[in-house]
Amino acid sequence: MRSFPLACLGLSLVAAAAAPRTFAQEAPSPGGPPPASKAAPPAERDLETGQTLRVRVNLVNTYFSAQDKGGFLTGLKKEDCEITENKEPQVIKNFTQEKKLPLTIGILLDTSGSQQNVLPMEQESGAQFLKTVLTPKDEAFLISFDINVDLLADYTSNPSELRRAMNKAQINTGAGTGSATGNATPKGTLLYDAVYLATHEKLHDEAGRKVIVMLTDGGDQGSQVKLKEAIESAQKANAIIYVILISDYGGFGMGGYTFGNPAGDMDKLARETGGRVLNIGHNAKKLDDAFAQISDELRTQYLISYTPKNQTFDGTFRNIAISCGKDVKIQARKGYYAMSDSNTE
Repeated sequence: MRSFPLACLGLSLVAAAAAPRTFAQEAPSPGGPPPASKAAPPAERDLETGQTLRVRVNLVNTYFSAQDKGGFLTGLKKEDCEITENKEPQVIKNFTQEKKLPLTIGILLDTSGSQQNVLPMEQESGAQFLKTVLTPKDEAFLISFDINVDLLADYTSNPSELRRAMNKAQINTGAGTGSATGNATPKGTLLYDAVYLATHEKLHDEAGRKVIVMLTDGGDQGSQVKLKEAIESAQKANAIIYVILISDYGGFGMGGYTFGNPAGDMDKLARETGGRVLNIGHNAKKLDDAFAQISDELRTQYLISYTPKNQTFDGTFRNIAISCGKDVKIQARKGYYAMSDSNTE
């Protein structure tokens, strides 16, 4: 188990995590590494020893799912959809259904006091989900968060390893050992810090589809980063966040007490990154159904890419809107950060 130290503004990993892996050669996109490209490589050039040839292709890549009253749609084509950036229509360059592109999944497990009675069913359902969804080319990691943020399992495609790590997760209230609030009171759930670390430290440099599945009651207390910063980090990593709201109490928040608006905050976190919230209370059957829904969505995702007409990459946030017909509901991230050259290479 590795702990993530929470340094002043920036959060960083202690023992270096696994080196970033590349699943395929990909074209960089503003705001995060894009998925694999099958485009032919550039023509060869004679380079001096030690010289590096850099080719920059400014593609914005966005994963999305589409559904109507009958369920998820699997037969959409490029001509069926439109995309705008800051309300300006864009020309779609690539449009594919990404069933085979490698998937990287981060499971974030809330191990604060409010999860005491639901942790066992989270462990069982989560392990079964990973066994079902992971293929040999996919990988997953596991992070627990309470008064600390701990890496319980680093990247692996072995569901059995992930199950063993998940079964070792323990509730930590900080009682008698201090807490995120700096005293012996059992308080502290570093939810936003966990999201930031998972997306910034683990997923930012990964290629392909990137997904966070978080099991929590939605309450944060003691995090150094705010909700906005956690969302921004996920958007820059082009990571989709699904939140499974689960609690053994009547309301959401530690010990039945709410901090702010946990359900609303989790909805914002998920929607802004292209995911959604699944509220299951403390029902084991609903938890299994929630994982099944996420699995179905991952199997029906599309990738849409375009070269933005606005080629000024100044780090500002740009809104993306996708439309595939009047009665089709689109689930996708709300936008991206148009990073400058120095921030995207």
